[in-house]
Amino acid sequence: MAQTYDLILAGGEVVNQDGAGARDIGVTAGRIAAIGDLSQASAGERIDCRGLTVLPGVIDTQVHFREPGATHKEDLETGSRAAVMGGVTCVFEMPNTNPLTTSAAALADKVKRGTHRMHCDFAFWVGGTHDNVRDIPELERLPGAAGIKVFMGSSTGSLLVADDDGVAAILGATRRRAAFHSEDETRLEARKHLRVEGDPASHPVWRDEMTALRCTERLIRIARAQRAAIHVLHISTEEELALLAGAKDVASAEVTPHHLTLTADDYARLGTKLQMNPPVRAARHRAALWRGLAEGVLDILGSDHAPHTLEEKAKPYPASPSGMTGVQTLVPVMLDHVAAGRLSLTRFVDMTSAGSARLFGLARKGRIAVGYDGDFTIVDLKRRETIRDAWIASRSQWTPHDGPEVTGWPVGTIVRGARVMWQGDLVTPASGEPARFVQAL
Repeated sequence: MAQTYDLILAGGEVVNQDGAGARDIGVTAGRIAAIGDLSQASAGERIDCRGLTVLPGVIDTQVHFREPGATHKEDLETGSRAAVMGGVTCVFEMPNTNPLTTSAAALADKVKRGTHRMHCDFAFWVGGTHDNVRDIPELERLPGAAGIKVFMGSSTGSLLVADDDGVAAILGATRRRAAFHSEDETRLEARKHLRVEGDPASHPVWRDEMTALRCTERLIRIARAQRAAIHVLHISTEEELALLAGAKDVASAEVTPHHLTLTADDYARLGTKLQMNPPVRAARHRAALWRGLAEGVLDILGSDHAPHTLEEKAKPYPASPSGMTGVQTLVPVMLDHVAAGRLSLTRFVDMTSAGSARLFGLARKGRIAVGYDGDFTIVDLKRRETIRDAWIASRSQWTPHDGPEVTGWPVGTIVRGARVMWQGDLVTPASGEPARFVQAL
């Protein structure tokens, strides 16, 4: 008697932990049940993937979906809609909302808001502060918690932890890998006079290379003293790469598509749309980041999706807020780099799925393997499309990548065996659930 599955992905080129090859995948009850020749099996739904490439579901571990508190820019539903439209199956959302995600109650509220309202699976970073250090061992193990996130610069209110003692206290309390925005607040304050009214190109002058390097040096030193694991977000400088290469005993590192794709020359074209923290910098930094990626110093990709309305971004610098959309464009922008030969498809997969699962201890995600969740990003590696603002599903409805033609496009997003997006259409009601973590079980 033929085996029956809920879903069969048939005839696609499957990229998983043992390489790439034409295989079928069977999914039952939301998990991968078989990989191989399933031509004689039956299924409730069979998707013809011939000519397409089936990747493990892409995980974006740094997004800001603004809910609660600033839902005129984005909310959990619209942000996750943008994610699945771009092929992303799971996101880790940041704690700088209003109220801040710094307590068990605030985390539980976010999990409740996201469950079966978000289109992808999710976890939420919990903000580490001076005030909640004693609670961190409990907070980082709560359902839906991605871990602890600390802002050493560029934040407001109690989320800012700029002093070494405060960082040491937080790392002394953590048992999971903690994530850091690494810019030196003292240097930022001292250099504010370098901001030029109306000129966003002065942003990387103010937030210079030393601002990032000095803070990352401090962070690594503290992590070693506390014997703690850290994750340094959105690396942007050549200077940090040699430091990070010597700190793989304690530190992992993220790079963003915008730091790999854009340079300071683009301020003339994009103005404040390019304004991010840390900044997009001179071309030598972009070249160095590609070297760091090739050498394995940079571990994973994250979009740092941080939307603002066009009206907010139109304010004259420095009154304009830092941040841009990115979750929906992560896959096509990076697949275009794959097409150009800048990185291999297997390296892309490791940086967007297996790497994230490995660093943060995700359970049942990050691989195409029997027993894992049926999360898949299905792409057409030869399809050429032009990225446009009109395609962006974020409430803010714009992208700094508007205009370029790219090679490689997400055509399907499947979350726990449910076809959520197919050929640009949202085809299944929201069913997102909190991701599970090995260290929190």
